[in-house]
Amino acid sequence: MLDLDIKYLKFKTYLNTYCPYCHQSFNVETKDKKQLVLKAVFKGQETDLILSPYLDVFEVESSIPIETNEVLDDILCPECHKSLISKEICCGECGSPVGHVIISALSRLIPFFICLKKGCEWHGLTKSDERKIKLKIPRQEMPEQDKTLRIHNHQEVPYGYTSELASLEAGRCLQCKAPKCVEGCPVDIDIPAFIKLMRENDFDGAAKKIKERNVLPAVCGRVCPQESQCEAKCILGIKDMPVAIGRLERFVADFERKMDLVKIPVIKNKTNKRIAVVGSGPGGLTVAADMALLGYSVTVFEALHELGGVLTYGIPEFRLPKSIVQFEINYLKELGVRFELNHVIGNILTVDELREHFDAVYIGVGAGLPVFMGVEGESLGNVFSSNEYLTRMNLMKAYRFPEYDTPMPKGNKVVIVGGGNVAMDCARTAIRTGSTEVTIVYRRSRHELPARLEEVHHAEEEGIKFKLLTSPVRYIGTDYNSLKAVECIKMELVEPDSSGRRRPVPIKDSNFIIECDSAIIAIGTGPNPIIFSTSPDLKRNKWGYIDANEKTMETSIPKVYAGGDIVTGSATVILAMGAGRAAANTMHKQLSKK
Repeated sequence: MLDLDIKYLKFKTYLNTYCPYCHQSFNVETKDKKQLVLKAVFKGQETDLILSPYLDVFEVESSIPIETNEVLDDILCPECHKSLISKEICCGECGSPVGHVIISALSRLIPFFICLKKGCEWHGLTKSDERKIKLKIPRQEMPEQDKTLRIHNHQEVPYGYTSELASLEAGRCLQCKAPKCVEGCPVDIDIPAFIKLMRENDFDGAAKKIKERNVLPAVCGRVCPQESQCEAKCILGIKDMPVAIGRLERFVADFERKMDLVKIPVIKNKTNKRIAVVGSGPGGLTVAADMALLGYSVTVFEALHELGGVLTYGIPEFRLPKSIVQFEINYLKELGVRFELNHVIGNILTVDELREHFDAVYIGVGAGLPVFMGVEGESLGNVFSSNEYLTRMNLMKAYRFPEYDTPMPKGNKVVIVGGGNVAMDCARTAIRTGSTEVTIVYRRSRHELPARLEEVHHAEEEGIKFKLLTSPVRYIGTDYNSLKAVECIKMELVEPDSSGRRRPVPIKDSNFIIECDSAIIAIGTGPNPIIFSTSPDLKRNKWGYIDANEKTMETSIPKVYAGGDIVTGSATVILAMGAGRAAANTMHKQLSKK
């Protein structure tokens, strides 16, 4: 009846048990063990009944032999000698009489009923009390590398849930009739259904339930901002911490992969229509998977020499191992998706040329143009854009120099400008590559930091400093045009701007100097102009991104769709996947009509 909750109570604490009449505790703790001592009457004889402290019924030490399926005549409190048999409740499994006690479960006194039939494992809690205990189970934290060790390696920081922790966390889910968490998921994963399968220990089934809507669960479970999406809608989060949906998604995806349970679906109804996907990032991979499963012939064009887009060149190994990205891409290859590397669309091929040979084209090239502030000294040596820095480190494996022949951009004292996830990635990479002092400079307060809370927490644990309400005004160089310091000014927040965040303004005469020999600018990215240079009919919005219908992802050119950062500007992996899903749905509807 209550396997997960009782398992939690066993795992976490030793229960205190009391008489409902005199309120004396039945708990006895000796040097060797903990136990409960009550009085039992069996076949007219009274004896001590010694139980496990976890109320595993009839794990008994008794002077009277009690055989399996025999029922006690009575059960008594050893202090007040009153009968503990309930007059209103009987065993929900076998119908035998039950003893009524009070347990202290997670700081709450709750009635608990023990079946008096030996061998019956029924634990009696009412549904309402079961729910109350569930609400008290704390959110399970993931084991992770110690902070003093991880700054010296590039291995993944969180180890992920064990099966026991995953089961405990899944047990917190209330299985709402009208789940709000699904509303917060851009790809509409049936979250209660996959968690229900986890509670039944069907981890493989849970993974496959997720894959009905998400082809990259191991990726999304690691890098998506669940705290502002599905978990933000979790009803449990109103009074407590929400269910760790992302961590559960990661667990089942890893379980499926490690246990070699991935199954390639058979595509029965193939069409003769062809789809071109420009860019192999999360949005492009989603379109490729969805259209391949619908029977279309899909070709993905990637500008770089490795697949994965931002998953490969932008996110560090310690946050998203590249072996996982490659595994997910291999899944698409087995679906029949074709990949063309080193193809810069807008240069080698144009969008119009793709339209001549394909029935539909999806543009998911991301926003890869570096953005600078335009202040003095940005052209000095050792001032990098986050794009260049992370691409060198991740795609070109500079962190493994000289095993790979890309030199490592390295500074002793490093300043990172920006407060998003990219800034945290740069800072945490810098500390792992030998920098002795890494400082994040951000113009707003901690409350407005756009990075995930988990990334900020990890950065602080790793010794990264934060200079908040601060903005650079000048980069100062040596006689050899190499960076030696950054001049900053203090900021204050006034009324909110168009983003809804309070607008930062400089405080007069508050300038100060931060010594550094390297700086990384991580304040966002813009649309790469290459694809527009040969596609003048591709309409752009006022920010220079592709103007696409936000529901259908159609662009101003027939048969051409777009989504992800090239439409929205810098956003998240899961939002790009949601755009890819919407584009694939529209493509299929239109091509099916024809």
